[in-house]
Amino acid sequence: MDPPFLTFTEGVTLHIGDLRAEVRHVGTPAHTTNDSLVWFPDRATLFCGDLIFNGGTPFLLMGSVVGAIDVLENVVAPLGATTTVPGHGPVFHDRAPLDATLDYLRFVIDLAERGRAAGASPLEAARDTDLGRFADWPDAERIVGNLHRAYADLDGLERGGHIEVLAALADMVTYNGGHPLTCLA
Repeated sequence: MDPPFLTFTEGVTLHIGDLRAEVRHVGTPAHTTNDSLVWFPDRATLFCGDLIFNGGTPFLLMGSVVGAIDVLENVVAPLGATTTVPGHGPVFHDRAPLDATLDYLRFVIDLAERGRAAGASPLEAARDTDLGRFADWPDAERIVGNLHRAYADLDGLERGGHIEVLAALADMVTYNGGHPLTCLA
């Protein structure tokens, strides 16, 4: 296997015939610490990877909830894509899945702020909340992992900084009634 022969820090432009593709690093931890997207400006088409889970629960344990909000608001939304290919779920042609993802992430931050103020652990905060319109999204137990990351974000840990991942995953299993975690979205 050959090692990578092309790397980038901010981005790189590729050409496939006459079609231009801009591969862009999003600039801050979001879903993970090294998210990139691919933008085809001539076709207003965006491949955003796991920055958007269309119809599923986002999972940001290895990134940053506040970073994901920042990226969606300041990098993804301004592109004005007319076609978006998410990391999970169907391709979409309007802002609804982007807006739903932002609503969920803001819900997580609000819940984390309330949970921290009450002295609740991420698991306790998740158990004590009604997921509302997000309850039907697959993999609802991700709320616990997302709360672990949101607590870290709110505590001032650098975006994508080290948290106790195994403890977060164990809390997710507990929230999930002891059942193994799956990825349905």
